[in-house]
Amino acid sequence: MSVSLTASATPSPAPGAVTTVPAAENAAALAHFAARLAFETDVSDVAADLASAAANVIVIDSRSTQSWQQGHIVGAVHLPTAEIAARAAEVVPAGATVVTYCWGPGCNGATRAALEFARLGYPVKEMLGGFEYWAREGFPVETSAGVSRHEIDPLTAPVSGISCAC
Repeated sequence: MSVSLTASATPSPAPGAVTTVPAAENAAALAHFAARLAFETDVSDVAADLASAAANVIVIDSRSTQSWQQGHIVGAVHLPTAEIAARAAEVVPAGATVVTYCWGPGCNGATRAALEFARLGYPVKEMLGGFEYWAREGFPVETSAGVSRHEIDPLTAPVSGISCAC
């Protein structure tokens, strides 16, 4: 009996979990990611706009009064979701883009608030990460005791305090 010593073809790797469902076609990917950026913003971009007093951006905290008092973004306006329809016109300057936030990624309160503003015809974006990531990234938090900053969580932002430049 003879044994063949010729090299066999390397078998193709099996598809992985990521590629079991193929990535979207380029046109669909472009539309999807562009749309996400039209609907969402992040805490770093909001912080930069607040720090530079960017025109036509208003940040809305949609949480309860008790949550607002526990801590909120410096410069934000408190407007619980249930009050948006009645009070938006008195709170949001004409031509402003509204940025909504709530507790964090596990909460859809900012999404509900953004929906209310959209129903009223306001341009609106949801701040990803909410108040949780605002505080975890070391941005200023205001309470009745004043303004403070939490230590930067190294899992969410560069501890040097510089921008991640993404």
